[in-house]
Amino acid sequence: MMSVLVTGQTLRAFFENQIFLASITSWFFAQLLKTIIIILRARRKTSRDIIETLIWRTGGMPSSHAALVCAMASMVAFQEGLGSNLFVITLFFAVIIIRDAVGVRRSSGLQARSLNLLGKSVCEKFGIEYHPIKEIHGHTPLEVVVGGFLGIFIASAFAKL
Repeated sequence: MMSVLVTGQTLRAFFENQIFLASITSWFFAQLLKTIIIILRARRKTSRDIIETLIWRTGGMPSSHAALVCAMASMVAFQEGLGSNLFVITLFFAVIIIRDAVGVRRSSGLQARSLNLLGKSVCEKFGIEYHPIKEIHGHTPLEVVVGGFLGIFIASAFAKL
């Protein structure tokens, strides 16, 4: 059995890896753009809302999910080639993540919003207590396309550096 020995040199190699750097940079810039858009659209946002959006929240323009996986697949394509096994794996991984973001999570969020509106209506009309469920925010196709292009663009920049 092979054990993984984590040394300073191993960690440095990980954090200097071009695939890692392009992917995390794409995610960060997508989240930053999303935060800026939310700040410009919202009248009142607390600093906590801004920090949560920058670090954690999902949904919105652009898709950080799409940016990250498209950057990852693009960097693998640049480094390993389109015919490599690793590219095929990252490509299908990207397709699954994007499909989930635009399909499953978006549908779940819309259903949750409808249930919350129904629950609020029943609560007001009949006085029955209702606790809203969490609304998961998926992405519109445009948000995914913009995020995907952002990821590809950033990966291309890293590949040329």
